[in-house]
Amino acid sequence: MLEQPIYALDDSDALRGLVRDYGWATLVTVSGEGEPLVTHVPVIPDPESPGPAVVGHLARTDPVARGLGERPVTLVVQGPHGYVSPSFYEAGPYVPTWNHVTVHLHGTPEVLGPEETYAVLSTTVDHFESARPEPFRLADVSEYSRRIAPGTTGFRLVPARVVGKAKLSQDKPAEVVERVIRALDTDAVHRNPALAAAMRAAFG
Repeated sequence: MLEQPIYALDDSDALRGLVRDYGWATLVTVSGEGEPLVTHVPVIPDPESPGPAVVGHLARTDPVARGLGERPVTLVVQGPHGYVSPSFYEAGPYVPTWNHVTVHLHGTPEVLGPEETYAVLSTTVDHFESARPEPFRLADVSEYSRRIAPGTTGFRLVPARVVGKAKLSQDKPAEVVERVIRALDTDAVHRNPALAAAMRAAFG
């Protein structure tokens, strides 16, 4: 990912919040033969580590699970993002762009044992169920969940390097930014309230 100081996202709490709110991540690594491997995994902030450290799990039969913990990986967490039309600016000349909030977590994950993996599974369920009026708990189906849990591999990634980017029109004049936010809230074609909210928070 292109690193540009104007768009740098390096606040530890903001990075952790991004992981908390957008937990469907892309995990990228290479095989022992040097072939690229990509999979998609649910992750949550690591309860035992600060900042953007994460815990997650994947199927034990996933090709990425083979050799996990032996080689570096990159975990990509993608937050709000979307197309920005030049018509939003009401000024110019401008061209289209794509605004986004993204973090890349680089490091070698720690592969967890069976009990720690089960704890990650349980905590992950609690995390995503927390807003429901009657949250489901893994303990509700303990016998079944214990039986299938060995089919998963849990991991912890405390990143050695973090690259965060919040490209949210920081290069535009304040009045143009306001027009973009307004358009993202209301446009009939490219309405994107989540991106509008991210921009509003960045400029608030």
